[in-house]
Amino acid sequence: MSDNMTDNTMLEVRDIKRDYELPGGLFKPKKIIHAVKGVSFKLERGKTLAIVGESGCGKSTLARMLTFIDEPTGGDLLIDNKKVDTRPGHLTQDMRQKVQIVFQNPYGSLNPRQKIGDVLGEPLAINTTMSAGERRDRASEMLKKVGLGPEHYNRYPHMFSGGQRQRIAIARALMMNPKLLVLDEPVSALDLSVQAQVLNLLADLQDEFNLTYVFISHDLSVVRYIADEVMVMYFGEAVEYGTREEVFSDPKHDYTRTLFKATPKADIESIRARVAKKKATAAA
Repeated sequence: MSDNMTDNTMLEVRDIKRDYELPGGLFKPKKIIHAVKGVSFKLERGKTLAIVGESGCGKSTLARMLTFIDEPTGGDLLIDNKKVDTRPGHLTQDMRQKVQIVFQNPYGSLNPRQKIGDVLGEPLAINTTMSAGERRDRASEMLKKVGLGPEHYNRYPHMFSGGQRQRIAIARALMMNPKLLVLDEPVSALDLSVQAQVLNLLADLQDEFNLTYVFISHDLSVVRYIADEVMVMYFGEAVEYGTREEVFSDPKHDYTRTLFKATPKADIESIRARVAKKKATAAA
């Protein structure tokens, strides 16, 4: 592999595993659940890898390992070509700032007692020496980046729609200037028109900040719009991996073909049409 290729690798996962131990009973031994069974992949800077599969396939467990919420049982994780020591007490602040996550339900991750401006400024207050005024300016700027205005700064989470709350969650994830954003089902709770808006926003932010995305989803219509590469997971294993064109035009694994058959084609066209309309309106 050339140096240029190595330098362009944002994320590398080598045979990563996650096991969970279930306690046994009086006459039953302990049981080991292999949630992720040795997954490996590389992702270039500025690209989007979509990880797809049904509930329970291990994709969210993988997301939690990529964002240091869960420690891998085995394997290696490299960010920016640096091996990450995920053991408790060994993870550096710099590495934590490089990787952020956006969850499916933004309301669950927003403090209902905090104004949005305070929600956005909190990571800066904890991790930087910025003054209150600097934090406020940064938060106001990020609100604009995600399509909200200064009038939203002093409002509370319950005063926003689902799509607006997801924009706020994205803004908060970007406050520390991360390089890698893990998006765990970020649009699955939104209706199609709002999905299109949020997907379009994510694409714009990726271009502006040269972000690298790991996009977790069970919805192939969304994946087909946003992904550069696709990895299909099944019972903790990566059963298919390739570019979007390769996976969608010629799926190799039976499970991938089954997923495709179960996905309504109309959803793809709906999202594309709505995104195209929004882009045309913005360009007018």
